[in-house]
This record gives sequence, C-alpha cells and structure tokens, in this order.
Amino acid sequence: MHDEDDELMLRLQGGDEAAFEQLVQRHQSPLIGFFHRQLRDWQLAEDLSQETLLRIHATAWDYLPRGIFKAWMYRIARNLLIDTTRRRAHDCLVHAAKGRHHDDDREEMIARLSEELPLPEERLHQREFASVVDDLLHNIPEDQRLTFILHIYAGLSLPEVAEAMETNLPTTKSRLRLAREKLREKLAARGFVDPSIAG
Repeated sequence: MHDEDDELMLRLQGGDEAAFEQLVQRHQSPLIGFFHRQLRDWQLAEDLSQETLLRIHATAWDYLPRGIFKAWMYRIARNLLIDTTRRRAHDCLVHAAKGRHHDDDREEMIARLSEELPLPEERLHQREFASVVDDLLHNIPEDQRLTFILHIYAGLSLPEVAEAMETNLPTTKSRLRLAREKLREKLAARGFVDPSIAG
C-alpha cells in the first residue's frame, strides 16, 4: 500500500497538477527549514526549496512509489545544497536574514530537539535553546550535521536518512551518535548541563 506522498506522485505522473500543489503544501516549509539551517539565509532557503520542488516535478517519472518519497526529496535537496555551497561558498553564511516561521512546524521541531538533547529548562526558554543548538550545529562535521538535521528537524527515520545521504544504516547511526555527543559536549562547554546525565 502506498503512502500519501506516493499517491500524490502517482497522480502527478498521471498529469494531475493539483497533486503537485499538495506536495508543495506538505513539504515546502520543512525544506525551507532544512536549507536555512545549513545556509542561514531565508531568501536563499526559500529559493532552494522552490528549486527542489521544481526538480521533483521535472523528474517525477524517475520516482518509483516505494514509500521513500521524503528520502528521495531530501537527496535532491542535499545535492542542490552541495552544488549551491560550491558555487557560493564565500557568502552562504554571511546574509542571515529574518524570515517567517511556521509555528506548528517549529513547535514540533523543538519538541523533537528537546527529546534528543534534554532541555535544561531552568536555564533557557525552548526557542532560545533551539537557537543555541542551531549555532552549535555549524561547528560539527557536515555529514554529522546533515544526519542530525534530517533526523531531528526534518523528521526522517534513520533508514530514510541513510537513503537521502546515500550511505548505509550503520554509518548513519554512527554519525547521529557522534553529532549527539558533540552537541552535548558543546552545550556543556557553554554551561548547559544535560539533565539526563546531571543525576
């Protein structure tokens, strides 16, 4: 049985443009968040999310409905991110701009982040904690950072992350473990003690 994204892709392959609009509504906001966490530029993040969705439309016939739409989509997004950072390496992180947040998506993301890295609630408000983690993410290796972002922020399962990153499941698990450890170390260095290990 196909999931909802697969059903939409099958409709799109059959020429139903309304199905594409539904895919855009479902995935544009998470894609913008994915790109923004990497580039810290809302306008560029919006542009790249649109480009990802246009590539999905253009290559719709390449997709086989196997329940891996999100992994396939984020592989396209990751490849676009790599191409973009190669072209614009000198200014990708320079233009941090304010943009619009989708509160429901952000609250869901913060909840996942709080589960992943237990929140020192007595020290920081949740949104501030998420902002600190966003800053720290840019100090860990790219493969670990992307794995963490895809799993925690984008909500992909570990097999989906492995598919999107074009690697195997053990490597994905290792990268996620290393990302967690490094983030906890960096949080501790800033004085944020993880309640789960504080005792």
